[in-house]
Amino acid sequence: MKDPKDAWGLDVPGYWDPIEIMDPEERRNRIWETLKKQLTYVWNHSLFYRRKWEAVGFHIGDLKSWDDFERLPVTTKDEIRRDQEEYPPFGSNLCVGPGDIYHIHGTSGTTGRPNVFAWTKEDWSYMAKSHARAMWSFGLRPSDRVFIGSVFSLYIGAWGALAGVEQLGAQAFPFGAGQPGQTDRAIDWLMTLKPSAFYGTPSYAIYLAERARQRNIDPREFGLRILFFSGEPGAGIPETKRLIEDAFGGICVDTGSMAEATPWMSNAECEYRSGMHLWQDMVYTEVADPVHYRPVPFGQEGTVIYTHTFRRAQPMVRLLSGDLTCWTNTPCACGRTYPRLPKGIYGRLDDMVTVRGANIYPSQVESVIGEIPQLSHEFRIVVDREGPLDQVTIVAEAMPMGDKVVIERRLRERLKTVLGIRAEVQLLDYGELERTEFKARRVIDRRRR
Repeated sequence: MKDPKDAWGLDVPGYWDPIEIMDPEERRNRIWETLKKQLTYVWNHSLFYRRKWEAVGFHIGDLKSWDDFERLPVTTKDEIRRDQEEYPPFGSNLCVGPGDIYHIHGTSGTTGRPNVFAWTKEDWSYMAKSHARAMWSFGLRPSDRVFIGSVFSLYIGAWGALAGVEQLGAQAFPFGAGQPGQTDRAIDWLMTLKPSAFYGTPSYAIYLAERARQRNIDPREFGLRILFFSGEPGAGIPETKRLIEDAFGGICVDTGSMAEATPWMSNAECEYRSGMHLWQDMVYTEVADPVHYRPVPFGQEGTVIYTHTFRRAQPMVRLLSGDLTCWTNTPCACGRTYPRLPKGIYGRLDDMVTVRGANIYPSQVESVIGEIPQLSHEFRIVVDREGPLDQVTIVAEAMPMGDKVVIERRLRERLKTVLGIRAEVQLLDYGELERTEFKARRVIDRRRR
């Protein structure tokens, strides 16, 4: 398959589907028709949503305009969890019979009862096609060999990447991650097979590069052309993106929304990497104010809300992410006309810590850490309360041979400029902070204890 139009009958070379470069208003009208059908399906098959909407006086016949849709109540993860506790195991939002379930995934459940996700074959196929379309936009082709370095278990990220790679027709190498000693084996396989693309979390890619160097292997020897990520906001942070691209010599692509909102690659950068496109025909995405949940104008900050345009097993309508971002409708060099998140996802309402009136996000600290080459990429934000006052300490690692006094002074000064408050700094030796093959834990808030 040299060109997508050869296989899919398209009339716009270079794009998987002409809808990608359609006039935004025309595409929005098409999405509206699709969305009305999806919400009618939800009304007829989901006890969860029917009760939720009837409680606020909404009937599906009232859905006449976008304003009606934007007034629908948001759905939270806690609501889903409580509903699944009341109607185990899938909750009252399961819209199909048991015989229609094709895949079952879920959250890890480390902080309580896990949420359970069901997919039909139609859902899985839709995810695969959606992900393949996004992958094409950032340069993956059937000739690529893709190393999937993420956990294959309940986590849908690795499975979604695999489904997209298979749909695209590229060579899938589902290596996985998370087992003791697996990183060293990953390095051996990367050197043996020389894949052209890598999928995982940004923190794992950085750890992989560190471990390779410890073995006197230059990560550029892997020959990776594209590295694409989900699960963490790091790939959207310029300093982290630059660190990954410098280490491996390939482009760093940010993707990902929420497991519950899968196909999660409906947020994905193109090859120009100027912020994630919101592929709103895949999953309708809003950036809304975090109080009233109405869409904010382009250029303003808000939280992301997702609605499936197609999902049979467990459709989500106005699913509240808790992620913070800003969006724009300015043109992208790729020619696609979707809204974009120029800074990616740079914070979460629940990851934000407020210290002496200042809101602190891990992405802010990660950006500062990335500016100072004498620091490793690992860090922790530790918040304590001493008497009536909150205290924040940034724990970081100094690279070998660095002057800790100079590094600490520079870090402290940059943190005060970026965060707006004075933060304590604790410098450890390189390698003292625990690395991860999955999602990095950045915030330790001891006040909650």
